[in-house]
Amino acid sequence: MLTDLAVRKAVAREKPYKMSDGGGLYMLVTKAGQRYWRMDYRFAGRRSTIALGVYPEVSLAEARVKRKEIKQQIAEGFDPAAKRKIDKITGPLANANTFSAVAEEWLDKAEREGRAKVTLRKLRWLLDFAHPIIGLRKISDIKAPELLAVLRMVEKRGHYETARRLRSTCGQVFRYAIATGRADRDISADLRGAITVPKVTHRAAIVDPKEAGVLLRAIDAYSGYPITHTALRMAPHVFVRPGELRQAEWSEFDFDKLIWTIPAEKTKMRKPHRVPLTRQVLAIIDDIREISGFRRFLFPAQGKRDRPMCENTINLALRRMGFDGKTMTAHGFRAMASTLLNEQGRWNPDAIERQLGHSERDDVRRAYARGKHWEERVAMMINWSDYLDQLRSGAKILHGHFRKPRAVLTKTQPSG
Repeated sequence: MLTDLAVRKAVAREKPYKMSDGGGLYMLVTKAGQRYWRMDYRFAGRRSTIALGVYPEVSLAEARVKRKEIKQQIAEGFDPAAKRKIDKITGPLANANTFSAVAEEWLDKAEREGRAKVTLRKLRWLLDFAHPIIGLRKISDIKAPELLAVLRMVEKRGHYETARRLRSTCGQVFRYAIATGRADRDISADLRGAITVPKVTHRAAIVDPKEAGVLLRAIDAYSGYPITHTALRMAPHVFVRPGELRQAEWSEFDFDKLIWTIPAEKTKMRKPHRVPLTRQVLAIIDDIREISGFRRFLFPAQGKRDRPMCENTINLALRRMGFDGKTMTAHGFRAMASTLLNEQGRWNPDAIERQLGHSERDDVRRAYARGKHWEERVAMMINWSDYLDQLRSGAKILHGHFRKPRAVLTKTQPSG
């Protein structure tokens, strides 16, 4: 039997041997006099050995407590050796278990995945509402009413949409905590229906052809900063997202193939987006080649060579021209194109959606749509630029269903 006296006698010996108490626990003594606690066990029909510590740092009594814990793990269906490996991996994560610590890890992961800097800033801004209340709380101990208190605080300020987005963002943090073994469930799911649903308001946009013509003529007459004027002229032709337009770089344009390729890290869908370049767009770009052609961005910020124009520049220009926030916005050029192209009735809705950068979620269908609609997108963009010229000149516009044109650009363009 392995007693304290037996242990002391074992230590006095000089040759390596095992001394067991008959319950799987034994001491291994080496020639150098080192003493290690070990335990033999069987799991799933296989014999294994696990280390329980070094004597005398771990006493006989402590070794027996560890043996009891291991037997309990086996009884519950866990392999002690495998569990120890998992605990070793997840141990550092388990120590960083507050909401703020987990949120910071999740943000680091989002940055590694290529999320845009502006998106990361918005996520940090949202989570800053939660940190003062639940930031130092162990994430597994946070209850739904605590998160609701955070959301209610935001709601009291009248920011209903912010509260909705904060609940969604916190939900992503909780799901990351579940994946890393620091939480058991996403409590944000319990709060569906508990906060005020914001009234949906669409971004202001001009979608009437005659009013669109008025807007285009006002853009032509704009007398502000030349870079801003050029961005305003280009926006209706390409109808990309405002952030994609203002951050356009010269290196993204292939003037031989007549394609502007927006990198995945700049797009909302995190997929490269290709825009066919029409003769009108090429003429607009040529107007600023001497101004910004030697810089990184097509539309650099005024007085700052290596930074794109500010995100509110186009909106401020529209206000200066007399179009308030309820009439037209920088994002409104997308709605204008979507509405008028669909009203023409000659383009496949999938081609319009693809050109708007609304990516298919299904990988197979996305790949199919990419190849199928590229030539139609090229023809559509050429027709769209010509249509804008007609609107600008005030020409009478015919509506109705037309047959698709038989010919597209004579120059071969790759699928996008």
